[in-house]
Amino acid sequence: MVTAGGAGIGKEIARAFVGSGAKVCVCDIEEGALKAAATEIPGLITKVCDISRRQDIAQMVVDSVDSLGGLDVLANNAGISGPSAPVAEMDPDDWEKVMQVDLTGTFDVTRLAIPHLENSNASVIITMSSVAGRFGYGNRSPYCAAKWGLIGFTKTLSIELGAYGIRANAILTGAVGGVRIEKVLEGRAQATHKPLDQIRNKAIAAQSIKRLVDPKDIAALAVFLASDAARSISGQCCR
Repeated sequence: MVTAGGAGIGKEIARAFVGSGAKVCVCDIEEGALKAAATEIPGLITKVCDISRRQDIAQMVVDSVDSLGGLDVLANNAGISGPSAPVAEMDPDDWEKVMQVDLTGTFDVTRLAIPHLENSNASVIITMSSVAGRFGYGNRSPYCAAKWGLIGFTKTLSIELGAYGIRANAILTGAVGGVRIEKVLEGRAQATHKPLDQIRNKAIAAQSIKRLVDPKDIAALAVFLASDAARSISGQCCR
């Protein structure tokens, strides 16, 4: 089960798992994106869900597990970038929206998925955090706080669920190529009043590999973390 699997990283994770022979269900708030993903990835099961709504999540988890016939792997991918602004100028409603989706939404999906994962012999939880959850970024306080929180959540899950044979790890993505990073870079440029090219170059300069990350590489890591090759890996932050 992959949250926010209609596009971007989530869709590539779904594609990679289907390619490895798994039966995959994705949810997304965008029905059009789900239809396009289902056309592109044969056999993909889709569910419309707003991860900021607890009732939506509860129904989605039940429907997804029923469609899959059980649950082995949960990939928590849903999240929003939020605004770019200094803390003193941050709209509290914007802060709450990021927390509701990125942190609380992930909590609710995981909380409801755990009883189903306990019935599997190969249970894995993979949560998408970010390097922002390790280093922080100026003008991105809601996003960074949520991503730091997901790391703590992942480590707690690994401690609580290890006795049930359930592994939990986080993937800390850097700057991933796609529409979303372009919007983030544009927001940084506006917040700092600097040229977009300067902001983009600065983001890449901070990386050891001087290019944006291909979502397919992240998907490959997710498949590895769910495989027997990673059966002794839990509570880790992979980047």
